[in-house]
Amino acid sequence: MKLLSFRVGGKATFGALVNGKVIDLKERTDGKYADLLAALQAGALDELEQAATRGGPSYGLDSIEYLPVIPNPPKILCIGINYETHRSETGKDPSAKPWVFARFANSQVGHGQPLIAPLESERFDYEGEIAVIIGKRGRRISQAAAWEHIAGYAPYNDGSVRDWQRHTPQWVPGKNFVGSGGFGPWMATRGEIADNAELHLSTRLNGRELQRATSHDMIFSIPELIEYCSRFTELEPGDVIVTGTPGGVGARQEPPLFMKDGDIVEIEIAEIGVLRNPVKQEARAV
Repeated sequence: MKLLSFRVGGKATFGALVNGKVIDLKERTDGKYADLLAALQAGALDELEQAATRGGPSYGLDSIEYLPVIPNPPKILCIGINYETHRSETGKDPSAKPWVFARFANSQVGHGQPLIAPLESERFDYEGEIAVIIGKRGRRISQAAAWEHIAGYAPYNDGSVRDWQRHTPQWVPGKNFVGSGGFGPWMATRGEIADNAELHLSTRLNGRELQRATSHDMIFSIPELIEYCSRFTELEPGDVIVTGTPGGVGARQEPPLFMKDGDIVEIEIAEIGVLRNPVKQEARAV
């Protein structure tokens, strides 16, 4: 099942993609769940799947406004330097533990919505990544049990403002400009993606492929990341772990290649779908 958050008729809701149409699951469940986060917190994936098979109104993909898959995640934990190709291009030494930093919910936009190139920088970079959405609460989760805590997977663009990222050893400022990251268009649930399936990730800027890797190329696997993160924090439904980007980021191109107004950036997970966002320059206040 593919689940998404969206707005239609000015109202935010959530639904399932079925045969090319979007089924409004908030309507199908009589408003029982305020949003997709609430449904995940209630452990309602089976109920949502059943509701998606019942008759009722649906929407065409061109009639909705996409929101981030989880617009209001409790936590967004991002992993840095998690592919050897990216570690090599950055010149970083190998690390015995994952590099972890945080994003905030207002740094995300949905599929089709503009990524905002901020006024403060001309070094706005793309990072194609695989996002893991947590579906079951847990602390100190073992690698063997990690798959049971996953609700699903989605494409993610961890848009990075490189000069601000490098102001200090802590990356948070460069990773949290408002509207700088993309999350969508939908999540494929664990029932659709086999545990440890090889997910094929690619990034294109204006149609030019710049990144390509698979989930099996990660330095720290998805179960390792869940085990590590759940040691220092309790993972809860709706949390998002953004698992790192492969080599080929714009800052390491020759010459450097940064996103600018009018560009189109696409993050594809072949087994799930394509996250596509235009880039828009932030307007100066009058």
